[in-house]
Amino acid sequence: MSETRFPLPPNATIGILGGGQLGRMSALAAAELGYRCHIYAPQDDEPAMLVSAARTVAGYEDEAALAAFAAAVDVVTLEFENVPVRTLEILAPLVPCRPGPRALSVCQDRLQEKAFLESAGVPVAPWAVVTSEPELREAVARIGLPAVLKTTRLGYDGRGQAVLRTQEDLAPAWERLSPKPLILEAFVPFTQEISAIAARGADGATAVYDAVENQHRHHILDLSFAPARVPEEVAAQARAHAARVAEALELVGVLAVEFFLLPDGRLLGNEIAPRPHNSGHWTQDACQSSQFHQHMRAVAGLPLGGTARHSDAVMRNLVGPEGMARVSALQAQSDVSVHLYGKASARPGRKMGHANRLFPLGTLGKEAVAEALSEL
Repeated sequence: MSETRFPLPPNATIGILGGGQLGRMSALAAAELGYRCHIYAPQDDEPAMLVSAARTVAGYEDEAALAAFAAAVDVVTLEFENVPVRTLEILAPLVPCRPGPRALSVCQDRLQEKAFLESAGVPVAPWAVVTSEPELREAVARIGLPAVLKTTRLGYDGRGQAVLRTQEDLAPAWERLSPKPLILEAFVPFTQEISAIAARGADGATAVYDAVENQHRHHILDLSFAPARVPEEVAAQARAHAARVAEALELVGVLAVEFFLLPDGRLLGNEIAPRPHNSGHWTQDACQSSQFHQHMRAVAGLPLGGTARHSDAVMRNLVGPEGMARVSALQAQSDVSVHLYGKASARPGRKMGHANRLFPLGTLGKEAVAEALSEL
């Protein structure tokens, strides 16, 4: 591998594994910073490819294609964590990878992820690895019902999981979910879902955005409120946990940590995403450096940008045909910014874009929220 000079000079090329909307918005941010992007994905005409300088359409374990990709870029990052770890293991000897194989491995396997969060000092709900139906019954006897049974890999937006409420639910859930092993987690009686996004630069510096409150619909993020409507000590705890996770992973880039807020004010870590995150889209319009600019700055070796909010914000996902039906009305509102992903078909459950509405700092109270929800 030839020596890569950091920070990358203008017009250097950043390779992105994955061609979805997170890659698209990362590529747009990279272009504003003076960089070009080369997208690598198994399918053609992905959203990120439409705004990038180059593309490679090949499988994630195609060694010849990956070697050619590595030779064409100055650094590699990713836009989703379901890229095989083997892909980064092939690329890492050839070109700097940010994040590297270890961070990807931890974040794409729920068993590793739970153990890692605990080792980093982030509390999690009781959990157990399950390799057989009898082991599932033993784990349920220890953890109790209700509980949630999940695949350890590849599940997202509510996929790959089942809520167990009675003993009769166990056998059908075990049969349906795959691949094995599975993970059983205690059902958490949370009052709110919170997330925090942290950035870590190549020099080890960290920067954290304000914690946000998330509301889901059909297991897909619907609304994010920035800042989270929680006591400051809770928000500070979420930010501190996110920074600690970024440091423990030795990550270079951006990550999100999702939490459950319990009635007694405690936070339990749920999941880590080692890339920009849906709950950080509000930063595009409410912060000096968005999560996408921040990720590209870190990957390119630039100093991190500012994370302070200049406005409160509400973000709404635009999902499927219903979401796209709102676009014209949203675009007609001067105080709403609409971000579309360039996807050709609006299938049910498919994220097509998002809209951000800003409010003056400190005004995201009940009246403002009601108004935002009625107009977004």
